[in-house]
Amino acid sequence: MLADERREAILRAVERQGSITVKKLAEEMGVSAVTLRQDVRELADRGLLSRVHGGAKALTSAPAPADATAVEAPAAAAPPAQERYTVGLVVPPGGYYYPEVIRGVQDAAGSRGVRVVLAVSGESLSDNQEQVRRLMAGGVDGLLLMLHPGLRPLDEAEQWLSGLDVPAVLVERRAGLRAGRLEQVASDHAYGAALAVRHLAGLGYDKVALVARAESPNTALLSAGYAEAAKVMGLTPGPEYRITTTGDAAPADARFEEVVRAVEAGEVRAALVHNDIDAIALLGILRARGLRVPEDLALVTYDDEVAELSEIPLTAVAPPKQAVGSWALDLAVRRLTDPATPLAEILLRPELRVRASCGADRMAEA
Repeated sequence: MLADERREAILRAVERQGSITVKKLAEEMGVSAVTLRQDVRELADRGLLSRVHGGAKALTSAPAPADATAVEAPAAAAPPAQERYTVGLVVPPGGYYYPEVIRGVQDAAGSRGVRVVLAVSGESLSDNQEQVRRLMAGGVDGLLLMLHPGLRPLDEAEQWLSGLDVPAVLVERRAGLRAGRLEQVASDHAYGAALAVRHLAGLGYDKVALVARAESPNTALLSAGYAEAAKVMGLTPGPEYRITTTGDAAPADARFEEVVRAVEAGEVRAALVHNDIDAIALLGILRARGLRVPEDLALVTYDDEVAELSEIPLTAVAPPKQAVGSWALDLAVRRLTDPATPLAEILLRPELRVRASCGADRMAEA
């Protein structure tokens, strides 16, 4: 059906029934709920009907049919008139990484007339599904999903994501081919790791170690970018260390013992460490053992949340967290405004911020 035909059919259904639900009418007309929801918005903007939770009703006060699930939201709960859409944002609990992404979403939403409703997910797939179910029951127009990393089983998670009936954007997460029409915005962590390796190689180091958290969803991407850059730069393959920080993890000194021994032996003289907290902890352990940064170990950290606050300010790779949030909100709004626009997967590149821990400042002075 053409857009004009669809909208005429909506108006006839509203006039005939008093109110309609988007889901039911979309099934009857054989179109997607996303498309029909946009038609309802257009008609409401033109003053031809009134939008309600889950559907639309006539501008008169005609009662809804008994089997209709759409009911008008209480006046106090309705968003302000200037808000075009309501978007649900699901984030994991804790972690200093997420507030910057949320801030990017907030800033973009404020300038685009979008209301954001925040939900904090648990660790299981069922917890994430329940948060999304609640948001959708509350009438959100779209979803931004920064789901808990490592959801299992993966195939079940992707099948669930592919079946969502509102536009959804994965934020700082990547999905496989089974995720259907899901869009994605993420930092290019592989590129960020390569930035660090190239920088250290440019300072004369022919081998770079990678120290990364075993449980981080980004470690595999960092490892891939790190290995590729080392190969391209012709470096000696450096050791990779996995640091465990969850469960019954050992104290910090023990977690980094293998790394420290390699530095003491002169086997490792440059390293990329993920993340800032671990890099600062490692720096303290090295100094306690009489080792110096950057003289004994040139150090680059990954994240740049608190790197500059270290006793020796840390050179850092900084993912564009706020920009990721802003782009994700933009993608959702674009999809809501024009459901036919091409699907997008966007990777934003981190930047390198050079400070004292890599020794670049000393080399520049020499």
